[in-house]
Amino acid sequence: MKKKKCIAMLLAGGQGSRLGSLTSSIAKPAVSFGGKYRIIDFSLSNCVNSGIDTVGILVQYKPLILNKYVGTGESWDLAVADGGVHILPPYAGETGGEWYEGTADAIYHNIDFIDLYNPDNVLILSGDHIYKTDYNKMLKVHEANNADLTVSVIEVPIEEASRFGIMTADSEGNIVKFTEKPKNPDSNLASMGIYIFSWASLRKALLEDHTDPESEHDFGKNIIPKMLAAKKKLIVYRFEGYWRDVGTVDSYYDSQMDLMDNMDSINVFTTDEKVFSNSNIYPPQYIGPDANIGKSLISNGCTVYGSVEHSILGSGVVIGEGSVVEDSIILPNAIIGRDCHIKKAIVNEGVTVDDRTEIGDPDGKIVVYGTSKLSI
Repeated sequence: MKKKKCIAMLLAGGQGSRLGSLTSSIAKPAVSFGGKYRIIDFSLSNCVNSGIDTVGILVQYKPLILNKYVGTGESWDLAVADGGVHILPPYAGETGGEWYEGTADAIYHNIDFIDLYNPDNVLILSGDHIYKTDYNKMLKVHEANNADLTVSVIEVPIEEASRFGIMTADSEGNIVKFTEKPKNPDSNLASMGIYIFSWASLRKALLEDHTDPESEHDFGKNIIPKMLAAKKKLIVYRFEGYWRDVGTVDSYYDSQMDLMDNMDSINVFTTDEKVFSNSNIYPPQYIGPDANIGKSLISNGCTVYGSVEHSILGSGVVIGEGSVVEDSIILPNAIIGRDCHIKKAIVNEGVTVDDRTEIGDPDGKIVVYGTSKLSI
């Protein structure tokens, strides 16, 4: 096997319970996003746009739809002989299959996969973030500093810093302190969950962590603090641009509204460095003669007879006559009947909403309606 400069390991096994019924039947990275995409499209597209042609996807919770969606990786130009995309399910031990115990544990149990490519560096990614970046820029900084670990960070308002893992760095970018969700943060550099490790350093750290009975086998809680204590070379890489963790219903909703409202200024959907997808091909939209649409994102395959205002319609959505959809996200292949009123809601994928149904919370909270019925 040809030695690789850098391979990526994408953590896609979390249950995503904070997304409620959006993840009741599918893994979080497979949830629809932005009309015609799925959350995992952004990380995979970043990899291929950065020239990283070997990606291991670590799956666990309800992986069938995600497995089918990723397939051979051809849609992201990752169907290559010496590398490509690989689905890595939970490992089987001598006593049978077992769940991963943490993020570091998931990587530990795939050491043999990484060793096949004998990479100089390993890029660790999360499967539930929306952003666009060139990992090569981060890799160059990592190599130029001969770092054991480089952590991508983003500046957040200091009053919000207690929600994140916070890196404290000196004037040269060396990490001198790491605190998980500090009550009184002394820095506003939030970890984005994007790491580049030298493989030699990470491999050693994983082996040591695995034998520690007190460890939770987590990168943020265990691996990074232990490397910091061992005086390893840890540095920050300052990210600039749009980045959003979409792990909650509110952030999932808000991020899509952000992108729709600020498409010209947010760099995620710019034409350079395309976001690739394995979504089905649909015919053009059909807008009925009495339809009314205002500032909305209408995907291919939609049929609209009613009114849509400030909303996102996924591919294949049908809006019936007399229905009004406001400030909402209708996921692919959902069918909205006649004379419905939907306000500030997320209608799940493939769901049928009966005629004359009203969906919305009187207090303005976001409502998630229905359970996914996927047809990937």
